[in-house]
Amino acid sequence: MISSKRHWYHIIAIFTVIVWGTTFVSTKILIEYGLSPVEIFLYRFVLAYVGIWFFSPRTLFARNIKDECLCAAAGLCGGALYFVFENTALGITLASNVSLIVCTSPIFTALLSFLIYRKEALKSHLIFGSLIALLGMALVVFNGSFILQINPLGDMLTVLAALSWAFYGIILKKLNGNYSTLFITRKVFFYGIITMLPFLLMDTATFTPSLLINPIIISNLIFLGLIASLLCFISWNSAVKELGVVQTSNYIYFVPLVTLLTSAIVIDEHITIVALLGSLFILCGVYVAENGFKLRFRLG
Repeated sequence: MISSKRHWYHIIAIFTVIVWGTTFVSTKILIEYGLSPVEIFLYRFVLAYVGIWFFSPRTLFARNIKDECLCAAAGLCGGALYFVFENTALGITLASNVSLIVCTSPIFTALLSFLIYRKEALKSHLIFGSLIALLGMALVVFNGSFILQINPLGDMLTVLAALSWAFYGIILKKLNGNYSTLFITRKVFFYGIITMLPFLLMDTATFTPSLLINPIIISNLIFLGLIASLLCFISWNSAVKELGVVQTSNYIYFVPLVTLLTSAIVIDEHITIVALLGSLFILCGVYVAENGFKLRFRLG
């Protein structure tokens, strides 16, 4: 029964990353239709925050100030910072580039765990896998910058997004033992909106509510707000609580594959051999970093 329950959470994690793999394309469509990165995040999280009140217990605050600050930090890292970096990157580089580089967040998570907890030394396969993934990231960045003439700033912002998500995972690990998934997710949405306000004040783009009458914009915002945020944050946080942050994060490896396929079909992004080679290095690197060399060959 326990094994069957864990299998269910593996399926939940796979479903979540498949949905998240398509969000890069959906966000890029909204940017092309005139919405700013900050505007997209605000609409997305407001929809999710309103929606979660129909399911979440009415407890307003955490049990103590320390935990409330952790909730705020989770909202900042998994909300405002992550989506500002990611959405801004999507405006100036390929959706496939963003999804490929974001999938290195498990490596950052492992490194942060070592730096914060110091329970064990860094393993050789983590260092070697990290170097492979970094080579892959360099290929992806090189491909976008020199072959397709895409601003490399977008790729650098994506690295910051991956680092922000790694911090989110570390904070989530601290909160999971004391609070329900729905409570944590609701607090993430709330503090994500609150910590976004400074970015909103600095945003030079003008809010244009008239764009919201466009069916394409409305449908993409509903998808991002209610499916990719409300449903998927709950499902992801539930999987992390049951399987652990490291094991659940392994499924992030599937995100770039979904995005590569979706971006090629929906927005006709041109995927070159260099990008495919870079994606292979990234996927191999993150696998080796997390799992080591577990393949065994039999002779004869």
